[in-house]
This record gives sequence, structure tokens and C-alpha cells, in this order.
Amino acid sequence: MALAQSGKALAAIAVIALAACGNQPPAPDWALSAEAAAQKASVAYLQGQQRVEALQWQKARDAVASTGRPDLAARVELMRCAAQVASLEWDNCPGYAAWAQDAARPEQAYARYLQAQLEMADIAQLPEPQRAVASAIATSGTPALADIKDPLSRLVAAGVVLRAGGATPQLLKLGVDTASAQGWRRPLMAWLLLQRKAAQQAGDVEEAAAIDRRLKLLDATLPR
Repeated sequence: MALAQSGKALAAIAVIALAACGNQPPAPDWALSAEAAAQKASVAYLQGQQRVEALQWQKARDAVASTGRPDLAARVELMRCAAQVASLEWDNCPGYAAWAQDAARPEQAYARYLQAQLEMADIAQLPEPQRAVASAIATSGTPALADIKDPLSRLVAAGVVLRAGGATPQLLKLGVDTASAQGWRRPLMAWLLLQRKAAQQAGDVEEAAAIDRRLKLLDATLPR
């Protein structure tokens, strides 16, 4: 096994750390450091802890930089992009773009997926939880997001579906419920704001007021 999967951390793309399998040597220190820092950074980002997030991403970047491998630098930045898409922060991943030309094919496919700019050939290159979603988007089908067990994978997929123009009340509810269940303040705020806008546009005053109360409570818990 050459690469560990980020199912427990990002659940969206392979992480840097090399898994020790069979007779292979244990993962080097840089890989362990990069993986640990990237996981901590992702959690801090989702929880809205900006200082911790910035510090841990820099640690992950520094660990990977010690290898002199731009493809690994691209992978770290793409991990960060996945968490941003889950939080509806769509900035086209400039950190990844700086290393994109050196990225491996799975990372290039995943980058296009995150931007909802899929090519059919990309689907087989994607992490397993995202393939069915990508296929549904490509064929104008309905993605079965609730079937994705990992919450971050589910939230990333929801962000991609939304970016592809698939906004529905059910999608917004899934985004809100997933972020809320994990206590992820940043994506929860983004999905709630979108849900409130939809309620206002539909003239559902009661629903909009209920969402406002949730936003007020959430805002009181955000790190200052």
C-alpha cells in the first residue's frame, strides 16, 4: 500500500503519509508530520479556528517541502481545497494551482471534480466515495449523498453538487445537518446562510426566523 487514504481526516483524497504494509519500511518522519498537521489543520478550519489552521497548514507544507516534490505539495493544497468546498468557500484553489502542473492524474481529476468541471475519464481516478456522485453529476442524475458514510466526504460531495447547479431544499438540509452533527462551525454557517436565503426567497417567514435563531446561537460560539 503506497498511500494511506484520508477517510478519517478528509475522506476525499489520499493523504501524504506512507502506510507501513507488509515488508515495506515504516513511514518517514516527514510523512507522519505532514499527515498529522494536515488533519489538525482541516479540523481547525472546519471549527473556525483560524490561528490553529494557519499554523498546522504551514507545518504540513514545510514537511512536504523537505522532500522537494511538487506533486506532494499539490496534494496538500488539494486537501485544503476539499475542506473549503465543504464550507462553500470557492476560490478555485490558488494554492493547488501553483503546483498543478506537477500533480498526479488522480489529483488533477480531483481538482476538476472540486470545481464541478468533470471529464468522464476523471471518474475512475476519484476517491471511491465520490465516484457515484461524479457519475450522477455527469449524467444529470440525482446523487445519493446520504449513502456516503463519512461526514466530510458527504459534505464535500454536497458542495460539489451545489457548485454544479444542483441546489435543492434537500441538499441544503443535508449540508446543514451534516455540519451540525459534527460541530463544524464554518461549513454550518455557510450552509445555514444559504438555507435562510432560500427560505426568504420562498416567502417562508417562519423557517427564515428559525434559521436566524440558529445563526445567532452559532455566531456566539465562533472563535474571536
